[in-house]
Amino acid sequence: MDSVEKFVPVLGRFLLALVFVLAGFGKIWGLDATAAQMASHGIPMPHLLVYGVVALEFGGGLALMLGLFTRPLALIFAVYLLTLALVFHGYWAMPAAEMHAQRVAFLEHLAMLGGMLYVFCFGAGPYSLDALIGLERPRHVPAAARA
Repeated sequence: MDSVEKFVPVLGRFLLALVFVLAGFGKIWGLDATAAQMASHGIPMPHLLVYGVVALEFGGGLALMLGLFTRPLALIFAVYLLTLALVFHGYWAMPAAEMHAQRVAFLEHLAMLGGMLYVFCFGAGPYSLDALIGLERPRHVPAAARA
């Protein structure tokens, strides 16, 4: 495995997770506003669930950056992103003035979901805590494919 294949997963994980770490950190200081936004979209128990959102976005984002429990986290984030896209960015039901911005946000969530599915399938890579503690197994490429 060359150095590009070793380093690129680190960069990809970091960039995918950065969105969540920053969002989760911001929500720490705005729990009431976040809970109110959740309530306005019909989310039940928003004042309780907001703590789960912060834990997932901030804590899960940091773990993803470090490559810890990468595959299960990527799957959880994929489900979370699909939920966010459908609940918060349903552009098809928005007034015309909001439709374009909400469609862009919807597609951004789908793009991140695609990245998470890729991470779920291919793992954290060799430079990760998963690899360090033995949760990530190196991929073996058949000799015929290397030629």
